[in-house]
Amino acid sequence: MAQEADKDTYVSITPLLKRLWPSPGDAKVSPDEIALALSHIFTNSLSPVQAGALLTALHFTGWDRKGDVIAKSAEVMRLAAAPVDTKALRALVRRRGRKEGTYRGGFCDIVGTGGDSHNTFNISTTSSILASSLLLLSKHGNRASTSKSGSADVLAAMAPKAPNLQAINAESLIKVYDESNYAFLFAPVFHPGMKHIATVRRELGWRTIFNLLGPLANPVDVAIEARVIGIARKDLGPAFAQALKLSGAKKAMIICGEEDLDEISCAGRTLCWRLSERPNPDFRGPKNEEDEEITTSDEDAPPRNFVDVEHFYLSPEDFGLPAHPLSEVSPGKLPEENAEILTKLLKNQLPRDDPILHFVLMNTAALFVVAGICDADTSNMGPGDDGKVITERGPGGGRWKEGVRRARWAVESGEAWKSWSSFVEVTNKL
Repeated sequence: MAQEADKDTYVSITPLLKRLWPSPGDAKVSPDEIALALSHIFTNSLSPVQAGALLTALHFTGWDRKGDVIAKSAEVMRLAAAPVDTKALRALVRRRGRKEGTYRGGFCDIVGTGGDSHNTFNISTTSSILASSLLLLSKHGNRASTSKSGSADVLAAMAPKAPNLQAINAESLIKVYDESNYAFLFAPVFHPGMKHIATVRRELGWRTIFNLLGPLANPVDVAIEARVIGIARKDLGPAFAQALKLSGAKKAMIICGEEDLDEISCAGRTLCWRLSERPNPDFRGPKNEEDEEITTSDEDAPPRNFVDVEHFYLSPEDFGLPAHPLSEVSPGKLPEENAEILTKLLKNQLPRDDPILHFVLMNTAALFVVAGICDADTSNMGPGDDGKVITERGPGGGRWKEGVRRARWAVESGEAWKSWSSFVEVTNKL
């Protein structure tokens, strides 16, 4: 990470600010220029006044919601994060990743932008724990900013013993994964440069580009195979899909409940934008996937694969589950109360038809489908698995009901609680 600048040597971005307002398009402002300006924030090289002006201009011109701007800005935010050992992470995936279907054993994440004002239970956090029974999970999260109970808040309130979230850092991450499929990457630990903009964001009083960058700034992004990202506004779907595609993502799904909910809705339809890697019919190289990297003198030769974005809707019935009004899953509770619900769910102490359980099963199922394990035609998850794969495909070609079957197994077999317990133990030993 770069060294922090002395406060007497702030960088001036006045020329850029003048071009950003009122029409950055006419002034031919580029995403790279915006990303460079934002990068100065992480090293405390930008004055609070200019940082606030930058965020304000981006917000009111709408340029903080452009896919290419989001992609470049997320890239500089990741570069400013605590550096992780990507070589060691990839070696760990080869050693511990469980390949199944089209899932290659890589890291996965499920996260939302927050700010949907629905105050639902901690769905993505709970789903990430369930999913770690079969996937390597790298859950990126923070404390609450707009709700009563953020992901870090509920995990820190877990009883009888809470994980030591502060102990998970770039140096200890591999040790965590040596003993657990789950790791929670606490944003303040991995993104220390964000402290320099905290006061400005708080005093501005409106959502800024940083509210959108969090889900795209996972410190192990380079090793992530699949992710599900919830957004709180439908109009952000195409922008996030573009940002992910520009960032090189090959397996991902952006979701937004029709109620402007940053989860797959248990009450009605959910808008989905799914990124999938598909073979390019114009590719003319060797067909064997294990061939050496193709070299050609034709710089314009088509790639072996391309990433396709498909837009569709999902409803609870696509998961084989009934709909539940959001009022049944929006307790708006404090972290301690949500932690109690989370514990009961992980210990399989909730009724099979509990609305919150159904809500979690849908979202966990979505990550299983996107990761690719539901593409397997056989199943041997472990004790309690009857092996009866549900091959029915729904919207977007996904085996959503198979995802629910696997998510239920994670709860009812005890594997979800086992995975969580391993995470708690290893973090408290660090």
